[in-house]
Amino acid sequence: MPKPKGQKNTKNKAEHTKLLNRKTNKKKADEAQRKERLKAIIKKSKGEE
Repeated sequence: MPKPKGQKNTKNKAEHTKLLNRKTNKKKADEAQRKERLKAIIKKSKGEE
């Protein structure tokens, strides 16, 4: 049975957008954390030489 005219599926779209934003933010945070870790390792190795 079709939905009445004008009724949109905005709740699911909002949930999906929230989920995707959470995913992208997590990915960015992980990349930044990885960069910081690598910088620390490089700095430490340069200090030992």
